[in-house]
Amino acid sequence: MGQAQGQPARSARCIALVGPYLSGKTTLLEAILARTGAITRQGSMAGKNTVGDASEEARHHGMSVELNAATVEFLGDSFTFLDCPGSIEFQADAANALSACDAVVVVCEPDEKKVPALQLIIKQLEDRGIPHFLFINKVDKAEARVRDIVPMLQPASTRPLVLRQLPVWENDIVTGFIDLALERAYVYREHAPSEVVDIPAALAEPEKEARFSMLEKLADYDDELMEQLLEDVPPPRDKVFDDLSKELREGLICPVLLGSAENGHGIFRLLKALRHEAPFVQSTAERLSVAGTPSCAYVLKTFHTAHGGKLSLTRVLTGSFADGATVYGGADDERIAGIFSLMGQEPVKRGEAHAGDTVAFGRLDSIKSGDALTAEKGKAAKIETATLATPVFGLAIAAKEKKDEVKLTAALAKIIEEDPSISLNHSQDMGEMVLWGQGEMHLRVALEKLVRKYGINASTRPRQIPYKETIRKPAEVRGRHKKQSGGHGQFGDVVVTITPQPRGAGYQFSDKITGGVVPKNYIPSVEIGVRDYLHTGPLGFPVVDVAVCLIDGSYHSVDSSDMAFRQAGRIAMSEGMPQCSPVLLEPVMAVEIAVPSEATAKINSIVSSHRGQILGFDARPGWPGWDVVQANIPEAEIQMLIVEVRSATAGVGTFNAKFDHLAELTGKVADQVLAHRGAKAA
Repeated sequence: MGQAQGQPARSARCIALVGPYLSGKTTLLEAILARTGAITRQGSMAGKNTVGDASEEARHHGMSVELNAATVEFLGDSFTFLDCPGSIEFQADAANALSACDAVVVVCEPDEKKVPALQLIIKQLEDRGIPHFLFINKVDKAEARVRDIVPMLQPASTRPLVLRQLPVWENDIVTGFIDLALERAYVYREHAPSEVVDIPAALAEPEKEARFSMLEKLADYDDELMEQLLEDVPPPRDKVFDDLSKELREGLICPVLLGSAENGHGIFRLLKALRHEAPFVQSTAERLSVAGTPSCAYVLKTFHTAHGGKLSLTRVLTGSFADGATVYGGADDERIAGIFSLMGQEPVKRGEAHAGDTVAFGRLDSIKSGDALTAEKGKAAKIETATLATPVFGLAIAAKEKKDEVKLTAALAKIIEEDPSISLNHSQDMGEMVLWGQGEMHLRVALEKLVRKYGINASTRPRQIPYKETIRKPAEVRGRHKKQSGGHGQFGDVVVTITPQPRGAGYQFSDKITGGVVPKNYIPSVEIGVRDYLHTGPLGFPVVDVAVCLIDGSYHSVDSSDMAFRQAGRIAMSEGMPQCSPVLLEPVMAVEIAVPSEATAKINSIVSSHRGQILGFDARPGWPGWDVVQANIPEAEIQMLIVEVRSATAGVGTFNAKFDHLAELTGKVADQVLAHRGAKAA
C-alpha cells in the first residue's frame, strides 16, 4: 500500500466533491477539514459557519451556489478539495473544474429516489473519463442493508459499483465498519482515528461474501486475479490495492465507501483511499493530453473579489508558475499578480506553484474559466472544456435607476465570467436585455449577487414574445400623397396589390409598371415606404409572409420626389392591410424534454397543459431508464416550463428548445395578447 512506483514522495492532488442536492458535500468537506486539523471545530450548514458555502447567497438559501476550494495536509500529502454545487441549476458552475481533477468523490444518500440525480452526475464523469469514487453518506440513517443499497444505486452507473466496506451496527447505531480490502474491522472514535478491532463473529460470513464479490468484480479486468479466485488462492493484499487503483484510474470500476460526514465517520478511510488509489497529476495531464508540455495550468473557475480583484482558480498540470511570471493562452498575455491558496473564499498568499498544486492566480484580466495557460510563449496547450448546459429560463432585465444602466452590463459580464452557464442576450427586435440561466433559483442568486457585490438594483419581468402578424386575403389599394405648401409641393401616387404568401416565404416586392406611370427611379422609394409600414402592422406587430406588387400610379414632373413616393407607399399599406384580414402569428418551438422514464406520463400532461403538441417519445440514447419527449410548444408557454419539469422529476429533468415555425393564434389567447399590446401602446 506504499507510494506508487515512480511517483514523488509528496504530491499535491485535486479532488472534487460532487453529488445530488443535499447529499452532504459541504458537510463532508467540513469533516475532512476538521479531521485533518485544517480547522479546529467542524461547522454545520444549520450553524451557517462552514468553510464551504461561505457566500451570503449560499448561507441564505442553505445550499451550494458556487464552487469552493480548500487545501489540507494529510499524512504528508497535500489535497485541494473542490466542493461543487449539487442542484442541477448550479452544477454547470463546476463543470469545467472537474476536467483537471485527479479524482472525484460522488457523495450520495442511501435513497432510491435520488438515483436519477446521481445518474445525471456519474454519467458526466463517465463520458469525460474522470476517475471517481462513490461515498454513501448518512449510512447511519439507511433503512436498507448496504448489500441491498449498492444494487439499488447501480442503475446510476454503467461501471460496476465495487463495495469496499461493510458497516458494523450495534443497537441500530453504526459503530464502525469492516474494510473489505484490508480484511480489518474498525470502531469509530470521537475526534480521533478509528480503532482496529476483531471482525464481529456475526459478520464473519457476510464479510467473506462481500469481499469475494469485490474481488470478483476486480477479476473481470485481471486474468491473474481471476485464476487465483478460481483456484481458491488468497490474492496478496498489495495485488488487491494495485487492482483497485489501476481499475479506478482506467475508469473500469467505481469503488464504494461509506460513512457519516455529520458525525465525522468514515473520513480517514476515505482520505486513505484517495491517498493510495487516486491518480496523481501526471495521470491527469496524460488524460488531458498535455503531459508533454513544459508548463501547463488549467483555469478551473473565475472569482471576482471585493478587495483582491479577479482571482483565477487554477490547477497546475505540468511545470511551475512563479509570482510575476507572464502566462500565455488567454486573449492577451498576462502577468500573474500574486499566487494564493484558497480556504473557502479566503485567499492566503503563497509562493511558486508546482505541478499538482491548485492555486489562485491574481489579476489575469483576459483569462477565463477553461483556458489552458503556459509560461512559454508560442507553446499554447488546448484542453477540451465541458459542454455548457443550454439555458432554460430567461428574464428581461433592466437597471432600476438610469445611472446604473452602463454599470449593470459591466457587472453582469463579471457574473457571467464567474458562471458561464449564465448568458445575456440583447434582443434588438424586442428592445430588451434577457438574462438566461439554468432555472428560477439560478437567476435569483445572480440578481442577489448584483446587489451585494456591485450595489446595482435591477428589475426583471417575463421576456417579451416576438409575435408577428400576417394576412389571410388579398387587396388592391391606392396610396396618394399630395401636399401643397408654397413653392414646390409633394406628389406621389401608387396602386399596389397586397397578397398573402405561404408560411415562411417571407416578404416580396415587385412591380408591373408600364408606360412610365411611375418613373423607374421612384420605384425603390415606394418599396422603402412599404417596408417602413411592415415594421408594425394593423395588429401592432411586424408583418411577415406578404407579397406587395406596384401595378399603377401617377407622378408630377415638378412636385414628385423620392420622399413623396415613399410616403405614398406607406399610405397604401396602412389603408390596404386592415382590409386583408390580418391575423396574429406566434412562434412555436421544437422542444426536447429529457426525463426519467417514470416521469414521462407527467411530462405529456404538462406539455398538453401548455398548448403543446406531443410528437412522440423515445428512449434517451446512452441513458438507461430515461426518455426524450418531443413536442411543439408555443414560445409564450415555455417561460415557466422548466419549473414544472423539475417539479415532476425531483429536480433532474431538463429540455432544449429551438424555433420551429410561426402558427396562427386566434381566440381568447390572441385577444389577451392584443389587449396587452394595446395597453402597452396606450
